[in-house]
Amino acid sequence: MANILTYSRNRCTCVEQVDENTLRATCTLQDTLTDAFVEILVGLPDLEIVDVRCEVKRTEQEPCKDPALSLAKVIGVRIGSGMLKIIKGLVAETTECKQLGFMVEECCHGVILSFTKDVLLVSSPRPTDQEEAREFYGKMVKENIRLYNRCAAFAPGSDLVRGVDPPK
Repeated sequence: MANILTYSRNRCTCVEQVDENTLRATCTLQDTLTDAFVEILVGLPDLEIVDVRCEVKRTEQEPCKDPALSLAKVIGVRIGSGMLKIIKGLVAETTECKQLGFMVEECCHGVILSFTKDVLLVSSPRPTDQEEAREFYGKMVKENIRLYNRCAAFAPGSDLVRGVDPPK
């Protein structure tokens, strides 16, 4: 039984309101090879990234060991349409560490979804029939593709996203 490769991954994204003008979004990633943390501060109401902080405790990738300068380039980016291309371009310019760019993107998605959550709590029905629930939430994910693969309920293979094409 020796030499069996094992791999596990935990990723968590959280958003909290710091004060009336600021949100803090964090993404923590722990897997067999990596232990990293990214935090962005977002100014309201413009949804502009005003600060970014990261810490890489463990990684096998040399470019990821000092990512602070690369991630600092996302300060000033507004969360909204086009942000993913901007973030990829800015972070990819100076580092090969795609994982940290992805973590910044996760923080941004978290901010967007934090606003979506309030709308869903107030306006969405609570289907009791499973087929009705699948239909309702599947339609919701199709209309807001950012929800796809952002939680276990909307992960590939889940009944709730059956028939939804993954984003490209």
